[in-house]
Amino acid sequence: MTSQPSGLPDHSWFGAPIDARRFFAPEHAALTATLRGLTPADWRAEAVPGWTVRDLAAHLLGDCYGRLARGRDGHREGPSPSASETLEAFIHRINQEWVEAHRRVSPAALTDTLGLIGHQVVRFFEAADPDAPSTGVSWAGVDPAPMWLDSARELTEFWTHRQQIRHAAGQDTDPEPRSLALVLDTFMRALPHTLREVDAPVGTQVRVDVDGPAGGLWTATATGDRWSLAEPGARNPAATLHLDAETAWRLCTRGIEPDTALARARVEGDTRLAGAACRIVSVVH
Repeated sequence: MTSQPSGLPDHSWFGAPIDARRFFAPEHAALTATLRGLTPADWRAEAVPGWTVRDLAAHLLGDCYGRLARGRDGHREGPSPSASETLEAFIHRINQEWVEAHRRVSPAALTDTLGLIGHQVVRFFEAADPDAPSTGVSWAGVDPAPMWLDSARELTEFWTHRQQIRHAAGQDTDPEPRSLALVLDTFMRALPHTLREVDAPVGTQVRVDVDGPAGGLWTATATGDRWSLAEPGARNPAATLHLDAETAWRLCTRGIEPDTALARARVEGDTRLAGAACRIVSVVH
């Protein structure tokens, strides 16, 4: 099991840390190239429900400014949730407000500004201490999170939004396997939180098996206090959920619903446990 530096919470149940630092520069370059290759019609296409490609690019710019403000500059001013507002509702509200305010900004200006500010975000993450405490990751159920998990989560946000832009422009998911492998590894760190309310004897194991060059195996073990990804995988887990990579990442980002993913999957063992694993969400939803 992975030890934590003295004074920091034990996050070993998330499994081995992920080092996403070297992925930010190529991801930023890929996003910039994608945006510069879009046609005017592409910018007007719907990327996610209610948002065009231009809206999603504006959202990415807001994410970049927010990260630099909080993480690099220690800036704490800005909107805050109301007394009755959940975290998810607050995030969706401020994202919508930002996008609406930037609808006056042209695609060319958005692309240029993202190029500049995104490069600063790359440098921020490349210099980050992976073991330092950082922003919480709600879908993993941890706050504060270790910087390595926060960084990897941020990389998945950029990668996922780039795929949504590609799809809106009629392109397939980027087939480059190294980034997708890191994205899937990060998404699967939501498994312990996903299974937190599943009652199972100590030692019960649920495995997710994603095939293809970007795939892998992730095994969650019931430990009594929680489910953990740190325990060694069993030869005969109680349930195994087999997914292809495209289904897996779309499931984790709610591009498809759990029932759809489960229908595409191959399940071995306990269908109840496999169905519970299929409720995984690795974004704020």
